[in-house]
Amino acid sequence: MSPRQIAISLSALLIAACHGLPTLPAIKPYRIDVQQGNLVTQEMIAKLQPGMTRSQVRFVLGTPLVTDVFHPDRWDYVYRYEKAGELIEHRRVVAVFSADKLLRIEGDVVPAAAASKPAASKPAAAPATETRPAAPAEKK
Repeated sequence: MSPRQIAISLSALLIAACHGLPTLPAIKPYRIDVQQGNLVTQEMIAKLQPGMTRSQVRFVLGTPLVTDVFHPDRWDYVYRYEKAGELIEHRRVVAVFSADKLLRIEGDVVPAAAASKPAASKPAAAPATETRPAAPAEKK
């Protein structure tokens, strides 16, 4: 046998031997925390009033994440927080305008006035989103 054939045979045996090794399930790749979008809090929603201008809404909520050319009277605020690859929090708020004035707010975070009104036969409803710890601040 030539040295080349011996090297190829030895390499093939080593590769075949590694195939049978058990995998280690405890070893996982590191996954970073991902925070995307606009975090809209209950306090921010409470500051909004129907009839506010677009610039006033932008001042309170920030620049919308999505402005659709096909729906110019709708601003979408989306927030997503993943910790180690697992979805922790997801919020979606939509501001709807009519004649450049705020008409209504839709989505996961309800206005404080609607959440604080108790129904006649039911106890006060809980907010639409769960209360979760704040996301860690980014280091500068």
